[in-house]
Order: sequence, then C-alpha cells, then structure tokens
Amino acid sequence: MIKRLFDLTAALAGLLVLAPLLAIVALCIRLDSPGPAWFRQQRIGRHGVPFNIIKFRTMRVDKGDGAQLTVGADARITRVGKFLRHYKIDELPQLINVVQGSMSLVGPRPEVPRYVACYPPEVRGIVLSVAPGITDWASICYKDENAILGRSLDPERTYLDTILPAKLAYNVRYVRERGFWTDLRIIFSTLAALLR
Repeated sequence: MIKRLFDLTAALAGLLVLAPLLAIVALCIRLDSPGPAWFRQQRIGRHGVPFNIIKFRTMRVDKGDGAQLTVGADARITRVGKFLRHYKIDELPQLINVVQGSMSLVGPRPEVPRYVACYPPEVRGIVLSVAPGITDWASICYKDENAILGRSLDPERTYLDTILPAKLAYNVRYVRERGFWTDLRIIFSTLAALLR
C-alpha cells in the first residue's frame, strides 16, 4: 500500500511538473518524422497479465521489420529518437502506466511476450510476482545494452544467452530485497547514472 501510494503521488507530480517538456518532446517527434508521438507495445505485467506500455516514439513507422530488439545504430531510430533514447526521455510517458497501476516506478522491466516465454519456470513466477517498473538494477547495469548487442554477430542469441539471464538474476534479487528504501536507492542510482 505504501509503495502504491508513493508511486501514484510521485507519478502524478512528475506528470504535472513535466507536462511542458512532454508537450515539447511530442511536438519535436511529430516534426521530425511522420507518425504519432506515442508508441505502444504489449508487455507482460504482474502475474503474467499483458498490458500496453507507453513510450515516446523513437523509430520511423515505415521502417518496421518485426524486430523486437534495438541493436547498435539501428537505422529505424530517428534523429530526435536518438537523443530521447540516450537520455531515457522516451521512458517518461510510462508515468501514465504507473498512474494506471500497470507499472511501478521501480520493478523488473517488463518484457515482450516472446522473451517472457524464455524465462525459466522457477524464475518466471518470482519475477512476475511484482509489478514491472520504469527502472531497476538491470536497467542501470545494462544502460548500454544497445551498444553491446550492436557488437554481436547474433544479437538475439547474445540477448537470450547472456543479457537476459543476467537481467533475471537482478530481478530475482530485487524481488527478494524489495522495500521502500531499496526503491529509493534504485531511483537515485538511476538519476546518478543518467547524470553521468
């Protein structure tokens, strides 16, 4: 209950304070390339329930090839999208998901169904027992994930064999250690990583 109250209060305050920035970003996206400012994608939430995650669109709508990983200097990324991704500004609309209750400020990052299907059964139950979050330990440690995948000859295999297991280990650790002070540590660590 305390976590939900904190999430709701912080998300509403964030949306209120950031409203002018969100409007400017949306306008820049529309001017930079044809298509909507928002991007929605199905992810898997708490207890395996699907939901639509909300982000700022960072890719061209006419370049979709079905790929669900963003690799290195992906040709689909727009000029504005590159900036938004670098500073994680594209994630800000997920505050709406937090207000709706489908996400939390802190929790395991939600995956697409394709990769959730690859979770080991014993890990799946643990990771999906909590609400997914905007940030977590794995997001901080793998903030350069796109660059790592860009150096791989087989990005999806690298993701499935190396990155995903490491992320799941961080997620299990979070679920077992979660608490208000842990969430605050992760939030401040995320801000520090962005500033660096």
